[in-house]
Amino acid sequence: MKKSELFFNVLRLPMDFLMLLVAGISTYFLRTEILSVFRPVLFEFRLPFDKYFYLVLLVSLIFIASYAVSGLYSLKIRRGLFNEFLKIIVASSAGIMMIIIYIFLRQELFDSRFLVLGGWFFAIMFVFVGRLLVSLLQKYYVTRRNFGVHNVVVVGNDELAIAIVERINNNPSYGYRLFKHITLPDLNIIKEARASGFIDEVMLTNPNYSEGSILELVDFCHENHIVFKYVPNIYKTLTANFDIDIIGGLPLIELKRTRLDGWGKVIKRIFDIFVSIFGLILLSPLFAVIAIVIRSDTPGSVFVALKRISKNKEFDIYKFRSMVKNAHDLNPQLRLVRNDRPNAGPLWKMKDDPRITRVGKIIRRTRIDELPQLWNVLRGDMSLVGPRPHQPDEIEKYEKHHRKLLAIKAGATGLAQVSGSSDIPFEQEVALDTYYIENWSLWLDFKIIAKTVMKILSDKSAV
Repeated sequence: MKKSELFFNVLRLPMDFLMLLVAGISTYFLRTEILSVFRPVLFEFRLPFDKYFYLVLLVSLIFIASYAVSGLYSLKIRRGLFNEFLKIIVASSAGIMMIIIYIFLRQELFDSRFLVLGGWFFAIMFVFVGRLLVSLLQKYYVTRRNFGVHNVVVVGNDELAIAIVERINNNPSYGYRLFKHITLPDLNIIKEARASGFIDEVMLTNPNYSEGSILELVDFCHENHIVFKYVPNIYKTLTANFDIDIIGGLPLIELKRTRLDGWGKVIKRIFDIFVSIFGLILLSPLFAVIAIVIRSDTPGSVFVALKRISKNKEFDIYKFRSMVKNAHDLNPQLRLVRNDRPNAGPLWKMKDDPRITRVGKIIRRTRIDELPQLWNVLRGDMSLVGPRPHQPDEIEKYEKHHRKLLAIKAGATGLAQVSGSSDIPFEQEVALDTYYIENWSLWLDFKIIAKTVMKILSDKSAV
């Protein structure tokens, strides 16, 4: 799912909440200001507006919960307007039933049936209008501004491929633009198309191709962060993580490398932001002390920016300087001496590295040198938890299965780091991080962070 698509889906939640508040307020003033001409208000003093508004906030949250349970916040399911309206009616009715049951049990909330029934009716109307506005806004930005348009390569030589191509070309509001239509899953053609322009998705419509060519195509898409979708009934066991999309009534299945998509991605990012801000504020006195100690120990800057790769993007990772000023220049010579990492693969490590300063040995052993990475987390370069970010020259030596580690953002800590850090073989690190990518959950993140705190106190593998 592209960021723009995710944006408009997430926008529906605050829009629903706003519309529910408007519905509740409209109901109150309709009863007290307009209908009071025909029927005097008897409950006005027992339920003044300020108290009523707090009730509306609570009721709105109940309705939002009902909408969530009813699937109105599913990020991938696309409904027609009629189905959307029916879904809102059902979910709003469930919400109002909970309110009615509460009123029946308490018998003291308020005694205006109009506020209950009118609130239910206006909730349906206003929420539907709000969602319609979001849909129109999304359609405008997709069709007129090309915001969030998916560039697609369709692979297939059957009638289904032709039907999908026609629907994409005739309905720009779907959010797809046909980049290329090819009749065979020729990887060379896909590579040429990838090189000549940006591709977001590959759609396979014909199941009658060799398994090897399709698996090759799937691997290429995953390595290059291209969404792969196919018509159901083929290769259902390629992955445990999948999602369903529909174009003009035709079902497509998206193969996912990770569960980390949709609301999971939103929650993880929010968690990263809050924890990084809290950590930077809480640790700022420690940062000042470490900065003074580093500057008094050896000449040079307090921080060092190192090139790393996350999701195929290069960025500068920040650490407290733990080596001498010209450490990078000495790196090629030391690599020729020895590699102390067991079964290192493309990685390199030297125990008792002569470039490490006296203060550097302490802050590296306690992993304090990595605390500035909270700034990278706040910026969005990396996440709190994820695969280890490796150097560009190391990633150039990756084998094909190693590139699974680039499926999500790199992490300041991760499953491999808390399972042995740099003492474990590289293939085991790949296996651990691959497991994390394919089985992500927020609870798993919490456990890894908790283990990281314990590792800071006990792990001796950092050098």
